[in-house]
Amino acid sequence: MIGVLAIQGAFREHVAALRDAGAAACEVRTVAELAAVDALVIPGGESTTMRMGLERAGLTGPLRARLVAGMPALGTCAGLVVLARLGAPDVAPPPLGLLDVTVARNGFGRQPFSFETAVEVSQGVSGRVSDAGVVASTAQTSHDETDIVVVAAGDQAVASTTTMHGVFIRAPRIESVGAGVEVIGRIAAGTHSGEPVIVRQGLLVGCTFHPELTADRSLHRYFVRLVEAAIVAAPDPAIDSDTMTTRQEAPHGWA
Repeated sequence: MIGVLAIQGAFREHVAALRDAGAAACEVRTVAELAAVDALVIPGGESTTMRMGLERAGLTGPLRARLVAGMPALGTCAGLVVLARLGAPDVAPPPLGLLDVTVARNGFGRQPFSFETAVEVSQGVSGRVSDAGVVASTAQTSHDETDIVVVAAGDQAVASTTTMHGVFIRAPRIESVGAGVEVIGRIAAGTHSGEPVIVRQGLLVGCTFHPELTADRSLHRYFVRLVEAAIVAAPDPAIDSDTMTTRQEAPHGWA
């Protein structure tokens, strides 16, 4: 079961997107609900309000403990800010500080500067995985969406790129990434071409835009596959609590 933090933001849209991607999904508002899920999506919204909501609900400590223990998480837009290791020094309460990226809130500008653009994804294998576990020749789903494949540990990965649509609404900007952070998506063209917008560190994934606001479910499918791989590796994945990087890399790739 994948939970979606339902304090603020487009949590209903995330639940629908996860279900479209084949996962069981539910809303999470309490410590008991958090304890019942295998992974969590932290949606967009207003990051300070969201962090204050976590504090009021008594969720900050339990959530951080679950993440340090190896629970997969996807943070989108403000959710990325919540996960970030470093934030603006005047922002309180502080972010969870687990994803080793420096982010600037509203880094592309405020509401009038919101935009939509193509995001180039570069990681793993482009295509679909058959029941036998081999990569099929097609790179499109039945809905003509690009599929991003999870590659099992030890399998050979073929470098590839593909694109997905990104909706950037008062989006944070990734200013720097730590040594253990993998950039898997960048803005494809235009003024902000090359900017990192999707990152992954172990079982933590963050993106600066709103994948739930489009019909493209590729990022949600990717996260679902990552969660499935983490469950297979349970109950005790080797997690470095300082870097949140798996010592034995989890299966990954666009799915």
